[in-house]
Amino acid sequence: MNTDFPQYDARLPTHHDEFVQRYQPPASIPLGPIEIRATAQGLTWIAFSKTPDHVDNPNAVTAQCARQLEAYFLGELTRFDLPLAPRGTDFQARVWQALRAIPYGQTRSYRDIAVEIGAPTAVRAVGAANGRNPISLVVPCHRVIGSNGRLTGYAGGVGRKQWLLAHEVALTER
Repeated sequence: MNTDFPQYDARLPTHHDEFVQRYQPPASIPLGPIEIRATAQGLTWIAFSKTPDHVDNPNAVTAQCARQLEAYFLGELTRFDLPLAPRGTDFQARVWQALRAIPYGQTRSYRDIAVEIGAPTAVRAVGAANGRNPISLVVPCHRVIGSNGRLTGYAGGVGRKQWLLAHEVALTER
């Protein structure tokens, strides 16, 4: 499993060798379609899709991701094993790595993540990096909540965040 993020300059445009595939969760899961982007090196983007018209151009990485997403939603997978190639700053990469360490079915606060990466006063910067996570679900930014235990913003919407957390908790309580 890839545990280290390659360093990319977030200001660079998307590479021309990026492949795109749409994944639709099972009908019983009310989250909507998910867009997966990857280069041959790894995943660069996973997000809930807002574009109704889409032409798939998959590669081996996007297909592998779609299979693992299916297993995740069916409750058969608790940890993704995919090559990752997100684009971001060194600080963002440290935050995203800490997100990957949050166990399935558990949550952490932004403050917890800031302390974990050795930047205890950077709570807001951690929140910003969390919000810029380009690989939603696989890098589980939905597992980060406010210090008061409340659900806070999520790029996919707080309703989806609530569903994902409930899904994981229900499966850990089996």
